[in-house]
Amino acid sequence: MMGYGRGYYGYNNMMGGGGFGGLIVLLFGVVVIAGIVLLVMWAVRGSHGHGSAMTAGPPPPHPGEAGHHEAVAIAKKRLANGEITKEQYEEIVRALST
Repeated sequence: MMGYGRGYYGYNNMMGGGGFGGLIVLLFGVVVIAGIVLLVMWAVRGSHGHGSAMTAGPPPPHPGEAGHHEAVAIAKKRLANGEITKEQYEEIVRALST
């Protein structure tokens, strides 16, 4: 028969009296929480492009710059195909530069 005020194993708490098992559970919980925090930080940094090898290199050009280069390339191709004259090409380039 169990004594008065004692649990099934003869102790009043679930840690077995010494508290060592509770310490292990506490440390495991801290490690799990730290891992979750690090995972979230890694995901946030990855979504912003910080620290990623894929985002290395020069920044992308401004939308206006990319359009300018593309328009000049199209005009150059039209000049090479004979669709426009050299004067028309130079006028296009001058208009795009302003």
